[in-house]
Amino acid sequence: MTADAIASEFAQYVTESPTAFHAAAAARDRLVAAGFTELSELDAWPTAPGAYVVVRDGAVIAWRLPTGATATTPFRILGAHTDSPTFRVKPNPAVRTLGWEQLNVEVYGGALLSTWFDRDLRIAGRVVDADGSIRLVSTGAVARIPNLAIHLDRGVNDGKEIDRQRHTIPIVGVGGDVGGTDVLGWLRDQVGDEAVSWDLFLADTQSPARIGLAGEFLASGRMDNLTSVHAGIRGVVEAPSDGDHIPVFAAFDHEEIGSSTPSGAGGPFLEDVLGRVQEGLGATRSDAARAFRASWLLSSDAGHLVHPNQPEKHDPTNRPRPGGGPLLKISANQRYMTEAKGEAVFSAACDQAGVEYQPFVNVNTIAGGSTIGPIAATRLGIPTIDIGVGLLSMHSVRELVHVDDLAALHGAVAAFLAG
Repeated sequence: MTADAIASEFAQYVTESPTAFHAAAAARDRLVAAGFTELSELDAWPTAPGAYVVVRDGAVIAWRLPTGATATTPFRILGAHTDSPTFRVKPNPAVRTLGWEQLNVEVYGGALLSTWFDRDLRIAGRVVDADGSIRLVSTGAVARIPNLAIHLDRGVNDGKEIDRQRHTIPIVGVGGDVGGTDVLGWLRDQVGDEAVSWDLFLADTQSPARIGLAGEFLASGRMDNLTSVHAGIRGVVEAPSDGDHIPVFAAFDHEEIGSSTPSGAGGPFLEDVLGRVQEGLGATRSDAARAFRASWLLSSDAGHLVHPNQPEKHDPTNRPRPGGGPLLKISANQRYMTEAKGEAVFSAACDQAGVEYQPFVNVNTIAGGSTIGPIAATRLGIPTIDIGVGLLSMHSVRELVHVDDLAALHGAVAAFLAG
């Protein structure tokens, strides 16, 4: 596919994925449409060669079991995450203040808070009904976190601390005491009378857009880390069904808050799936350990392009540029897991795909973030490489990527999964 086609397809995926639950469901739907069989964790799984997918809450794992796979066949795993910084709706969410109806929320993850002000926001998430069934919901634009006018705070542009409780509560309507709508009653209307509980979040409503003098950029929300999720979907679909390894795509939830959940990279989801696949192949504990040591995990998460207005925040000799290809993340303190053997594997994948890659390290005075790589590697013992597409404005409500980098990431991921 061309870079334009990949950008268009990715933009559609983002639009369908306001929350991790939606992202996992949209990934599953694309995989099922491509011939993957959806499995339930409550059922016995088939052991025959084929393509399979399973969803756990906001996480999704898919794999191709090739013909001739044995108890010691290694895995090639693309790891990503479905969640992004946002706001979660609290219990008893109605707040009535001086004629305004507001929604009580709490910050989820390391959001760049200032970018969420004065945006048209929707409410989205999952709803659990009395019979235990689960539905995904999403409203139109209903909420806004309002800035204070500069006339009332002349020093606001000199830097102002954002109080996470007082300053980030969105308005959603006019208070009921002046003829408006009650928040809880409105939510009940949206989710249905049969709903007994829900996990709801705020999400931006602005569609992804191509910008730049030549349309070379894509501006969108949730590119950290749906860029990697989308590349993983396409990569496992294109992976061969008769190779010498088992291609796996694993997208976890809760990376932005530490990953220590049943559907996070620190939880047992991937280990459960890989173990059941190996059990179906008749693997002993020794066989499984041998397979893991011969496997590779490519942890793909967005990284930072050099910022043109603040280059001092970047390493002086490693400054990833837009259009220069995906980032190979390296860290002396192992916040990223890449070492020389892993770099050789990723370099071979990029050569196979015909794309360049760029090394990324943090400047020594800034610790930077981390990824699912160290978490999954510690849990599984599988050799791991950290990569990702370069962005500007990471954790903003609206991030920026070069479309050629998006396409290059897809090519490198597909080549890695193909082996």
